[in-house]
Amino acid sequence: MAKVIVLLKDGFEEVEALTVVDYLRRADIEVETVSTNEHIYAEGAHKIIVKADTMFDDLSEDFDLIYVPGGMPGAKDLSEDKRVLDLIIKHHEKGKPLVAICAAPIVLEAAGVLKGKTVTSYPGFDKDLESIGKYSEDLVVVDENIITSRAAATAGELSFKLIELLKGKEKAKEISDSVLYDRIS
Repeated sequence: MAKVIVLLKDGFEEVEALTVVDYLRRADIEVETVSTNEHIYAEGAHKIIVKADTMFDDLSEDFDLIYVPGGMPGAKDLSEDKRVLDLIIKHHEKGKPLVAICAAPIVLEAAGVLKGKTVTSYPGFDKDLESIGKYSEDLVVVDENIITSRAAATAGELSFKLIELLKGKEKAKEISDSVLYDRIS
């Protein structure tokens, strides 16, 4: 079974984090939320407090995908956390998927894993992605093991892309249909 970890730091964007957690769990994908704070709780950018499943220091290395939600100052603080950057670098060296949305591509940039890649982000953060090859305004961009998305409104689209990657197109369509995503105009 595929396992995903979601890195949480105070100031994370709640919709970006929890939409992905919810939709992936609906698809029977194991998801573990990970507090990178000094305590198990993480307070979102809009003051929603989430109790993480585990602490960063207790994290096992048995996972397939790292997901970094955006939000400020969460993304900036993660981009300055050596533990997080080391984890991302090790994961990247194994060729495993790294996923970031909104402001969070700055975390991948800080880890040095975006060199020459095509990525997207929240408008304006492209200026902070100095090593990329190309910037795209697509909702979700996949370049080898790097997957990026635009913002809170694209969290659903990103979720279905991740489900497709981990469980196949049929499962992604099943979950999309179950939440009536096809009815959004």
